[in-house]
Amino acid sequence: MLIIDDLTVRIAGRSLLENASARIVPGARVGLVGRNGTGKSTLFNVITGEIGAETGSIEIPPRWRLGRLAQEAPNGPESLLEVVLMAPSERTDLLAEAETATDPDRIAEIQTRLADIGAHAAPARAAAILSGLGFSTADQARPCTEFSGGWRMRVALAATLFSEPDLLLLDEPTNYLDLEGTLWLQDHLAKYPHTMIIVSHDRDLLDNAVNQILSLEAKKLTLYKGGYSDFERLRSEKLVLDQKMMKKQDAQRAHLQAFVDRFRAKASKATQAQSRIKMLAKMQPISTMVTDEVRPIIIPPPEKLLSPPIIATDDVSVGYDGRVILSDLSLRIDNDDRIALLGSNGNGKSTLVKLLAGKLPPMQGSITRAANLKVGYFAQHQVDELDMDGSPYDHVRRLMPDQPESKVRSRVGTIGFSGQAGNTKVEKLSGGEKARLLLGLATFAAPQLIILDEPTNHLDIDSRGALIEAINDYPGAIILVSHDRYLLEACVDRLWLVSGGKVAPFDGDLADYQRYVVSDGRPANTATKSAPRVDPVEARRAAAGKRAETAPLRKKISEAEGKIAQLTRQLGKLDVTLSDGTLFAREPARAAELSKTRANVVAAIAKAEEEWLAASSALETA
Repeated sequence: MLIIDDLTVRIAGRSLLENASARIVPGARVGLVGRNGTGKSTLFNVITGEIGAETGSIEIPPRWRLGRLAQEAPNGPESLLEVVLMAPSERTDLLAEAETATDPDRIAEIQTRLADIGAHAAPARAAAILSGLGFSTADQARPCTEFSGGWRMRVALAATLFSEPDLLLLDEPTNYLDLEGTLWLQDHLAKYPHTMIIVSHDRDLLDNAVNQILSLEAKKLTLYKGGYSDFERLRSEKLVLDQKMMKKQDAQRAHLQAFVDRFRAKASKATQAQSRIKMLAKMQPISTMVTDEVRPIIIPPPEKLLSPPIIATDDVSVGYDGRVILSDLSLRIDNDDRIALLGSNGNGKSTLVKLLAGKLPPMQGSITRAANLKVGYFAQHQVDELDMDGSPYDHVRRLMPDQPESKVRSRVGTIGFSGQAGNTKVEKLSGGEKARLLLGLATFAAPQLIILDEPTNHLDIDSRGALIEAINDYPGAIILVSHDRYLLEACVDRLWLVSGGKVAPFDGDLADYQRYVVSDGRPANTATKSAPRVDPVEARRAAAGKRAETAPLRKKISEAEGKIAQLTRQLGKLDVTLSDGTLFAREPARAAELSKTRANVVAAIAKAEEEWLAASSALETA
């Protein structure tokens, strides 16, 4: 069992953990969650012994082997398969000992143990892991030095998974993967035979690959059973309960204080007043979870939608330096399209989005764009194009050179950098803040088409939720490339598969595609699947009609939520006023009126909640 006992950790004078405790049983698959900067990676460093704790301890069974994804990518002349096979493991240790062992009994023990752990099958297992992470058989024989840093980090992940440590620590492993690699990793981790702790902002991964959630919040650790959706529900229930208990305690505290204030000076009541003062001193405040409000992400809508199609390609071929990457492209994009591009890295997704964004000309064929079409293009590599010495304000000011200061500041705030945050140098922004700035700059001109290439990297789960809301509220066309299945399922209604130099609609949903990926690219059970082929144009029209049909329901939900929030604030103010123990004696008429108002507010909240529930149920059904 991994025991975290009363742990306190400070980094550069900043407290990240205070008296935090948790117990993780052997074989548990745990998702470690928390907002960016709360100390998740620091906790990993404490577990591995890289940094020490101020107080408290971490106990790990003495025979457990720890495995953590290397911070640096491997880089040597060895083939990828050799790199994985050399990963620290019991097999590696036994083979090394077998080279020097001289005692016949020990040699026999080593060979027996190697047979027991299936050491002879290790090359096949290593090859299967590399294949799942996107390396072909030919790639696996190539030297590690021939691959880019991102691909070599996949090799590091493969080596870590191959070693199968007793305690596996993974920190955002999907950052280096495409959707296909993420789907394979999710399936692999769901079957991991030992204890695992994974830091991830991928909801789908946390719902399907783990069976416990360890939440790092308010410098404490809390363990929940189930996946992320279970954690979110239980956490919300606890938050509501804590708020009710805190409100009840505040009312009791106000009642006691009112008695003390009223009778402290009276000799006949002095004893009772002192007794209540002691009661107040002994009342421990109820700690409630503090939920940091996530700044919304706003994508400006286009001034007007253009006549469809906004982009049409006819028998287009595209590539680089005379080499064709994609051919026979006859595609159509309309105003209301929500398209996800599927296909493993290296198949041409980036080539396609550059073609659609107008950054790469066709080698043959024709591409037609609607007049005055504006395209917003977001990709993580654009971080390098930002002015690291400049601030968000500086970047926006360059796009609004003739506008007054107030308008520029307002636009900077809309992007997510209000007040002094707008003056922070880009080099000091977090990864998530840089992503917000990039998205704001990419969509600055209110384009009719937005292309988002891995927009969720460095965004925590709550910020990803804000991105989903922004995408769904945007009325123009969206093309998404992402390894986040939850984001894709929430935002897209068409799937294009980029594979084998072609682009074609994928018949099925993302669950079908996961089966397709896990079965090494062979459609699962296609013989028994008799669903009729859906015409893409009809599917697009149906999706657009569905969005239009459900728009009034979404508006009702939003209005109900706003009404509930307003009434709840009003109720809180009334409760504060009515908690004054002397009010009924001093102003009985006003107290009675306030009590009546409070009853009306409670009834109004109940009615608004019923409206919200009815609209939500109707939307879910639709």
